[in-house]
Amino acid sequence: MSGIAFHGVRKSFGAVEALKGIDLEIPSGTFTVFLGPSGCGKTTLMRVLAGLEAQTEGDVLIEGRVVNEETPAERGVGMVFQSYALYPHMTVRENLGFPLRMGDKPKAEIAARVDEVARVLQIEHLLDRRPSQLSGGQKQRVAIGRTVALDRRLFLFDEPLSNLDADLRVEMRLELQRLHRRLRSTMVYVTHDQVEALALADLIVIMRGGTIEQVGAPDRLYDDPANLFVATFLGSPRMNLLQGTVEDGGASGRIRLVSGDAIPAGPLPLRAGEAVTVGIRPEDLSVDSGDLALPFEPEMTEHLGANGYAYGRVAGARATVQLARRGGAFVAPEGRVMVRADALRLFGPDGARLRAPVRGREALAS
Repeated sequence: MSGIAFHGVRKSFGAVEALKGIDLEIPSGTFTVFLGPSGCGKTTLMRVLAGLEAQTEGDVLIEGRVVNEETPAERGVGMVFQSYALYPHMTVRENLGFPLRMGDKPKAEIAARVDEVARVLQIEHLLDRRPSQLSGGQKQRVAIGRTVALDRRLFLFDEPLSNLDADLRVEMRLELQRLHRRLRSTMVYVTHDQVEALALADLIVIMRGGTIEQVGAPDRLYDDPANLFVATFLGSPRMNLLQGTVEDGGASGRIRLVSGDAIPAGPLPLRAGEAVTVGIRPEDLSVDSGDLALPFEPEMTEHLGANGYAYGRVAGARATVQLARRGGAFVAPEGRVMVRADALRLFGPDGARLRAPVRGREALAS
C-alpha cells in the first residue's frame, strides 16, 4: 500500500501557474478525494502524481521514495478516466485481460486474474459480451476492472462517474466503496461533485486556484470549515451567510447584523466596525429550538419527499431553512427562526474562520 507525499510541488504551463507550492501527506490505504471547482488544479495534481505531467518544482514521493523521474508503470499507478476507452471489438473478458497480455503474463494467470476481478466487480455474467451490449454503469465497471487487474499499489480516478446518470452514479459510488474495502489500496479520486466527495472519501483535499484550502475528514470539513470558500463549497443547500460588523470586540462583545439585529459573541480578534460574516447551515435553523431568534421573511417552500425547505430572508439576507417534519407534515417557520449559538460560524473580512466561541442563552437585542 502506498503513502503519498507532495513537497513544494509547483506546475506551470507557460505563464500560467496551475499548482502553487503543494505540500500534502496522504496516508497509505486511504480513499482521498481532490475536490474543487473547474480550474483549481486538482486534475493537474493527479497527473503529476501519476507521472503524466512533470512538475516544475518540488518532489513527489510514493512509499517514501522520490518518483520524479519514474514512469507511471514504474510508480505502480493504475488510472481510470472519465472515458471508458474500451476496445469495441473485444469481449469484456478480452478487455479485462488485455493489459495483462501486453505484460506477457501466462495465459493461466490472465484467466485466473480476470475471473477474480469479474467476481469482485460482480460482472461475471458480462464476460462474453462486447462493449456495445453494456450499459453505462457496466462499461465503467469494466474500465475499473481493467485497471484493477494490473494489481497496482495506487489507483487514480479522474472523474470516472461524470458520464453516468444519477441512479448509476449512486450505484457506482457503492461499488467503489466496496472495491476499496476489498483491495485496501491507496485510492485518489478527482471530482468537482461534493456529494461524491462526502460519500466516498476518508480524506478530502479542497483546492482553489492551484492551492490547498483545507484537508480533513468529510465530517470535519463540513462542521469545521477553515474559511468561507470551504464553508460554502461543501453543503447542499449551501451555508447561509449573514453580513454584519463587530459592535463590541470585548468580552461581552456582539455582532450587529445589517438588519439591525445583534448576535452576542465572545472576544473577537477584530476591532469595532470591522466586517464579519455569520454562517449558518440550513439544518441548524429551526422553528422553535435554539438559543437565538432571528427574523424570517418567507418567500416560498419546497417539499422534496423526505426533505423540505423554506426560502426567504433571515435577518435581511437570502437564506434557506430545512423544514422539520412533524406528524407526517412539514412545519414552516413564520416570522422568526431559531438557531443554537454553537451552530454559528464566524468569518473575518478576509474570509478566514474566526475561532472565538459564540456565547448562547442570550436574547437578541435590536
